[in-house]
Amino acid sequence: MTASARKYKLIALTKNKLNPAYTGARLGADRVAARWGCTVAHRVPEKPDDVDEQLALLQGAHGERPDAILLAPAHATALNATLRKVQADGIPVVCIVSRPDGVTCTSYVGSDDRALAHGIASYLFARLPKGGNIVTLEGHPNAITSPPRARGFRDAANEHPAVRISDSRVGYFQRAGGHAAMAELLATGSPISGVLAANDVMALGALDAMREKGVKIPIVGVNATPEGVEAIKSGDMLASAAFDAMKMACLGTEAAIRCLSGRAVPSELILPVEIVDRSNCAAWDRDYVDRELPEWDHYAPA
Repeated sequence: MTASARKYKLIALTKNKLNPAYTGARLGADRVAARWGCTVAHRVPEKPDDVDEQLALLQGAHGERPDAILLAPAHATALNATLRKVQADGIPVVCIVSRPDGVTCTSYVGSDDRALAHGIASYLFARLPKGGNIVTLEGHPNAITSPPRARGFRDAANEHPAVRISDSRVGYFQRAGGHAAMAELLATGSPISGVLAANDVMALGALDAMREKGVKIPIVGVNATPEGVEAIKSGDMLASAAFDAMKMACLGTEAAIRCLSGRAVPSELILPVEIVDRSNCAAWDRDYVDRELPEWDHYAPA
């Protein structure tokens, strides 16, 4: 990496201020941009995951005429008309976390959500020798990542005849949502052998609800956030699938800057499935500001 690039101005649009994964994404974008001598301005909806607000922020960003836009879209299609206008003006759009349907971005950095969910579900099921009833905490209905994670959970359940997904609630990818969802599930009185949470924040909310009821149920999450790793170290959470929004933002920011510098960038970078548990969590056991930055050549070899 070099700091010789022109001082480009990037605008990054993430989905909310509450999910620590996006805190990490913003920090990662800032850290990589600084290494290149560039700047990133962040635009975040005040209401978490609000599609209309993110659309307005994207329209405002377009009006500022940045050199490039980094986007974690809150909806699969609602931003498309504005994205096409942005691209028509020659502004590269790099998407992270998820990508819109019907618009091809300059580059996309993400993970296979279905594979991540399948992997973490299989991890849980392997640790339930007697099987049992599994409940799921699903993400925001508008989120592009929600349906493939739900499918991944169910794919894994279909491969393990001793378990069955007996109930599900929407937790909106928020801690309060995970708490409310788990409280509802516990209130049904139905037996629960394990919990699949579609992100760490909901898993932490579910743990709050369990503590209130004095119960402990095996639970796994997705993201490998610092808070999630703490829960893994303490034994409250078994594991998390590393959907690493910080790493995605780092690589997405570098892709945007490389594109602006006239370098070729891949149309997509798909990060591998990694399961984080107590046996390997040391590499993840640090705040986002202290995590190592990914090296471009490791993920996008020439």
